[in-house]
Amino acid sequence: MKTAKHVSLQLNRELNDIAEPYVKLVLAVGQHDADYVDAYYGPPEWQAETKAEKQSLDTILQTALPLKTKLDKLRSKQNEEILQLRHQYLKKQISSLIARVEVLGGKKLSFDEEAKAYYDVEPPVFAEEHFKKLVAELETIVPGKGPIPERIENFREQFTITPDKLDKVFSAAIFECRQRAKKHIILPENETFRLEYVHNKAWSGYNWYKGNNESLIQINTDLPIFMERAIDLAAHEGYPGHHVYNCLLETAFARKFGWVEFTVYPLFSSQSLIAEGTANFGIEVAFPGKERMEFERERLFPLAGLDKSQAEKYSRVQELAAKLSYAGNEAARKYLNGEISRDEAAQWLVQYALMSPERAQQRTRFFDQYRSYVINYNLGLDLVRQYIERRGGTEDKPEKRWEEFTRLLASPRLPSGLL
Repeated sequence: MKTAKHVSLQLNRELNDIAEPYVKLVLAVGQHDADYVDAYYGPPEWQAETKAEKQSLDTILQTALPLKTKLDKLRSKQNEEILQLRHQYLKKQISSLIARVEVLGGKKLSFDEEAKAYYDVEPPVFAEEHFKKLVAELETIVPGKGPIPERIENFREQFTITPDKLDKVFSAAIFECRQRAKKHIILPENETFRLEYVHNKAWSGYNWYKGNNESLIQINTDLPIFMERAIDLAAHEGYPGHHVYNCLLETAFARKFGWVEFTVYPLFSSQSLIAEGTANFGIEVAFPGKERMEFERERLFPLAGLDKSQAEKYSRVQELAAKLSYAGNEAARKYLNGEISRDEAAQWLVQYALMSPERAQQRTRFFDQYRSYVINYNLGLDLVRQYIERRGGTEDKPEKRWEEFTRLLASPRLPSGLL
């Protein structure tokens, strides 16, 4: 009779046999889709090999399907949880890879079909009336007269970080986020990042993980940057967000266990909902309650040369405006399903996400490039928050919250595992 340990070792070996071809398939898809491989720090020769071969989409698909069949046949119920999670992780990642290859090959998916196929979730649908009520609430607290989108944009403009103060403010925000994260998370001694300011991007910030615990964090300066983006991007892209997430996965799995599937990150995959959800929830974990507003008021407002007496009101407006985030999902759904035009999608974002026309147009370019990826930010945040709070990590128990948050970061758990 096989012992539990023997069964676990056997399953691990079988997963190892699947992990290497999976990584090579991800790299092969990257030859057809420039956005697909978000990070890779595995053997350089694998990357060179896939670049030289330039496999066709059909060849990639015919290689991926048998791997999925093998994973479906493997049984992990009798094994330790970490192997069960690894098994499920590979199954979901290969399934999303197959879906992406089919789309690149011409298969048409609706917004919701794509979200389910890539990200392992079914996005909620909100009626227009939902956003009208939230906008009406904002109208009562944002000063001025006229249409609320213009009023809120005028209000936010008072809190613009001017270009000459941008680096000073962002550096202070990242330093604070890092200090807070290090109090609760053991980070690799060599972890580090570089900060760059860039132009002509469809996003506002991005973390490019380079491996060996190093990240390149880029901030897009195409449009004016308001005060709240300092903490948002410092925590989301850095600490305890993407940079920490990737460092922990690399340390725990790629290096310690030699699980090569964690040396590559395919962007259009189920991993992304966890990555974006934890990055957004990490902001709340690092700055619970009023701590964020207080830090911005006492530290960042003076560095930016802004009136700190307005910090509390600004924070309140931002909290309410954040509830409108799902308006972006609805705009993307309607636009990508062909129900509305780009201009109509932009107008929806102005009316219900309260973006300026310029920001709304930038967001539609994001829809073009990343499509249903938008769900990962708000739905990911909600699912991660609910998962951690169910496990006792509520705001009034900050130590437990950090504990559960760190455990999730350093695990291969995926969206369906949060439900």
